[in-house]
Amino acid sequence: MQTKVLVFVLLSFFVSISHGNSQTTERPRPAEWSKLVYGGRFMDRFLPMPGLGQLTRDTWGADNVLPRYTDNGIENRKWSFWGGNIKLGKNGKYHLFVCGWPESSPKGHNEWPNSTVFHAVCDNSFGPFVVKDTIGKGHNPEIFQLSDGRYVIYVIGSYYIADGLNGPWTYGRFEFLNRDRRLIEGDSNFTFAQREDGSYLMICRGGGQWFSRTGLSPYNQVTGTRIDANKKIIPLRAYPDRPGNFEDPVVWRDNVQYNLIVNDWLGRIAVYERSKDGVNWKVESGEAYLPGVSVHADGTVEAWHKYERIKVFQDQIGRATQANFAVIDVEKKFDKGSDIHSSKNIGIPLTVGRFLTIPDKTLITPNTKTIRVKIAAEQGFNPQTDMDLNSLRFGEPEAVNYGKGGKVLKTEKSGADLIVTFDAVGVTFPEDEFAAKLLGKTSTGKLLFGYARLPGVNFMEPILSPLLPVITAYENGFKLKVEVQNFGQVASKTASLKIFFTKDGKEVEVAAGKIPGLKPYEKTTVELTSGKLFDTGAEYIFTVIINPDAKSPVKLSGKLIPLK
Repeated sequence: MQTKVLVFVLLSFFVSISHGNSQTTERPRPAEWSKLVYGGRFMDRFLPMPGLGQLTRDTWGADNVLPRYTDNGIENRKWSFWGGNIKLGKNGKYHLFVCGWPESSPKGHNEWPNSTVFHAVCDNSFGPFVVKDTIGKGHNPEIFQLSDGRYVIYVIGSYYIADGLNGPWTYGRFEFLNRDRRLIEGDSNFTFAQREDGSYLMICRGGGQWFSRTGLSPYNQVTGTRIDANKKIIPLRAYPDRPGNFEDPVVWRDNVQYNLIVNDWLGRIAVYERSKDGVNWKVESGEAYLPGVSVHADGTVEAWHKYERIKVFQDQIGRATQANFAVIDVEKKFDKGSDIHSSKNIGIPLTVGRFLTIPDKTLITPNTKTIRVKIAAEQGFNPQTDMDLNSLRFGEPEAVNYGKGGKVLKTEKSGADLIVTFDAVGVTFPEDEFAAKLLGKTSTGKLLFGYARLPGVNFMEPILSPLLPVITAYENGFKLKVEVQNFGQVASKTASLKIFFTKDGKEVEVAAGKIPGLKPYEKTTVELTSGKLFDTGAEYIFTVIINPDAKSPVKLSGKLIPLK
């Protein structure tokens, strides 16, 4: 199947460049990616699309998406659909909130700014979804549920809120506090994940990270910054530090970690990342998805030109079980009004990660000889009979993705579950790693994987975030006030704070002090003083550092004129 996907990727690329002035480019892959084993890429989790209805050519679309099952997702000849995600209702119905515009619009795909948000329903998660009612104007919707049970549909620039999935919906607008940080394309394409305490992490289009206490209360940007060699202030995005036109992030939290997929829309290659806190991210090797992942059981590929606005449907413990995409059959500029081209939403099932725990709470070190992993029995999966034990590898995720990791030494039953002991000799974890990965095959040769939290890792830590100093002059020098807030879900301990400014290419320490312990979401103002360091009218780059001696200090840099 991988070979067929790659063939259609190339075919799709050549189709795109044949039109001229293409909106795509080829991104070189790291050479080591060729050594990834099956299951090392997130893309390997995509399963064949279920055969709904009949394959047909009697529909819109270029030859690359014909024939297809029109009952997958949502489509019709009247509307061009885009974006959207699914929630399961109490009555067993699946609710898709998707946007669209009239296919007959003279602007074609460029009618998207005038999108309408639709509420569609189905008896299953794959389709066909049928529009039940209209929510209102808006584009790129994402629905999430608050702790009080209400539902929020985010759309670019605003939101709709209701007590239930069937409405009625009330219009509202979020408040965003950038907190002395430059907005990183911060006005569109947001994605949300609820934290353990009911608060929300939000990732914006440009990779900025934000927190809201309730999901409706103001979103506070906590993205850090760095200064490059040219003294330019660079935001630390939640994205890979590599070339790419990244957008369309989707974030979700499962029972182990936060997950993030972001798409390089120009290179048409997406990346998968993991995090324990939603702030610090680890990028896994390989493609998260590529054009051509929509494959039928018989190997036929729906070779959509663009796969964008990925969303995931989650099970009760947060694992992704299905991916939904907005897809279009040609480049967007070639989709004109009342032609054969259009867009829709499709659903693709995903291999679900197994529920793993490490029973022993002892910290894993280079001296650890064995690791015991408990693999839970679940509906449709019996770990005592459904695994190819010889294929299993367990260890640091990147090593496992490349075929390394510990092998099975022995097994023991634990009720319906299975405890597997792996050889840990040579298995090491970087200091910033928080999870281990299992990879292998089922007894029928299908992909089997899962993640487990490492023992000794604190998954809930304070997230201290400063503002730039407010500076005022007084007779002996300057007074500096720095606001610091804890966006973590646990209280912080006393922390150190230092302020520097850059002068003649060198960092000069301005002041230092202590931050008292803060409860979750509590803020304080640290008051410091300095000598007469600044010239009238001069602009300086200031850097505030929290815990400067830590391995991962928090840094915020910005330009200020202390004395005007």
